[in-house]
Amino acid sequence: MTEKNKQLSRFGFSFERGGAHTARTMMLTELGALLAYVDRPEAEKSDYLRAIDDENCLGKRSGKTRTLTYRHLVDFYSLDRTNVLFRALLYFWNRDIDGQPLLALLCTFARDSIFRSTAPFILKFPEGATITRESLEAFIDAQEPGRFSKATLKSTAQNINSTWTKSGHLYGRARKVRSRATPTAGSVSYALLLGYLAGSRGQALFQTKYTQLLDCTFDKAIELAETASRKGWIVFKRVGDVIEVLFPNLINQEEMEWLREQS
Repeated sequence: MTEKNKQLSRFGFSFERGGAHTARTMMLTELGALLAYVDRPEAEKSDYLRAIDDENCLGKRSGKTRTLTYRHLVDFYSLDRTNVLFRALLYFWNRDIDGQPLLALLCTFARDSIFRSTAPFILKFPEGATITRESLEAFIDAQEPGRFSKATLKSTAQNINSTWTKSGHLYGRARKVRSRATPTAGSVSYALLLGYLAGSRGQALFQTKYTQLLDCTFDKAIELAETASRKGWIVFKRVGDVIEVLFPNLINQEEMEWLREQS
């Protein structure tokens, strides 16, 4: 792992070679049900495990399924409030209901390497273009030829297509068509935070791979950042071309020290 990736891992990013999309979609419904059941920002990772495993809050039929569900949710979201990645997801989750699919997508993107690798492929298509499962399979296989069996390639491509559908980037069941996601003040704020943690500042924050996931123009992202700032979620300042974005509600003192070390 590169030094940069090691630094980002402290914030909750993941660069493991695998990815939960070989087994599941981004589990948006399960995540929503879990966060509604354990509705406490101060909840520990063990509280989420207890809710899923002991209390079966997600209604799974067997202990094995409950354990796997917890493991996959950890893969996607960490469920660990000591990670700013998850803590910020929680912060925006109930404040921006409409933004939940994109919030989940951004967190998944930061933690699932297989899913992350497909973003350039999906985002390059214009609105209205058809994206076949077979073409996505070929793209995934080309990253590491022969890594996955045909069956795993097929299921992984199906899961990834489903995630992009849940986030609003695709629509349709058997035939997937490229559509535009609908960015919100919360999802823009979260994307800006991820870019900030990765080292971007100023205008560059609005041009990272995280903001690109939102199908959002620069002007629209600025407008939504201003909205978030008025709500008190982030601090956004702009004088001419000079932009400053800060996250006093989201980044703690220790994490600020880590950021200063990075720069």
